[in-house]
Order: sequence, then structure tokens, then C-alpha cells
Amino acid sequence: MFSKLKSVYFSYIAMILAIFLSSCHHNRNHPGWSYMPDMYYSEPYNAYTANPYLKDSLTMQSPLPGTIARGQIPYPYQAKSYADQIRAGAELINPLSVTPVTLAEGKAQYEIHCMNCHGKEGKGDGYLYSAKLFPAKPTSLVESYVQSKPDGEIFHVITTGSLSGLMGAHGPQVTAENRWKIIHYVRDLSRK
Repeated sequence: MFSKLKSVYFSYIAMILAIFLSSCHHNRNHPGWSYMPDMYYSEPYNAYTANPYLKDSLTMQSPLPGTIARGQIPYPYQAKSYADQIRAGAELINPLSVTPVTLAEGKAQYEIHCMNCHGKEGKGDGYLYSAKLFPAKPTSLVESYVQSKPDGEIFHVITTGSLSGLMGAHGPQVTAENRWKIIHYVRDLSRK
């Protein structure tokens, strides 16, 4: 009986070994059997090419209306609206505390995004104005006109641009956290 079990055992091992060896393929460009070839070998389409499977034939589709990017909260205040600018000033509060690190990071962000127009000291005499590349003198950030505004109002102007339209919206380029840091740095500029 032991020899009978032994022969059955060896026949199972031989069968498994035969299946295993038959699954190997020497051609490295072909992986063997494909159980779902339409998924393994799908045809890629470049972003701006025609796509026969979509009804408008465009490969790159616009997001659905109302789509919000992950981690993004829609900004609730309208651009170029004085009422919303005042409301933002009353409702938005700077969540960051003033620390040396916050001021240093605010200064770095200011130098990247603001200094070309508003100048190194925030007086509105940046390179774009002094080189006559900008039609009007930017607002001085160290005078009482800006310094008397609440942080939320300054945040709103950085985010959506100025009412006059001379300053564009920087919300897409500067994260909300960095906008708050810039505000702390601008407040600190006026004390110097």
C-alpha cells in the first residue's frame, strides 16, 4: 500500500512539475498565456489625440462640473467684489502664529511672489515698476492703507487679486498656508 501511495504522490508531483515547466517561456518578449488580453495589451492614447471609444473623440476629458480636487476647499468669496473683500476681512483669521520660522518662510515666499512688484522693503518700488515694465506703481505694503486692513482682507486680495485688476490672483500659485506666512512677513516689514 505504501508503494501505491508513493506512485500516486510521484505522479502528482510529475504533473505539477510538467505544468510548471510548460508555463515557462524562453522568449522574454512574450510573457506566456494572457487570460485577459484586452486588459493586458490595451492601446494607449496620447492626451491630445482622437479616441474612438469616447463620444466626443477626445482622449483628455475635462473634469465633471462641480469636481473639486482632493484636499482643496473652494474659496467662498468672489473676486473683484468689495463686499466679499470686507466679509473675508471679518471672517478669515490667520491660523498661524508669528514665529521666527513663520517669518523666515514668509520672507522667502514674499521674495518669490511679491518682491518683483512691491519691492524688497514693500514700498511698491519693485523691479517691474522701476524698469517701467508695469504701468502703475504697486501699492505700498508698509503704509497704513494696507497695514490697517485685517489679515483676512489681505489674504483675499492675495488670493483673488485687487479690485482694480492691477494685481492678479495669486491663489493658484501660492498655497493658503504660504499666503498667511506672507501676511505675517508684510506686517513685520512695516515695523522695520
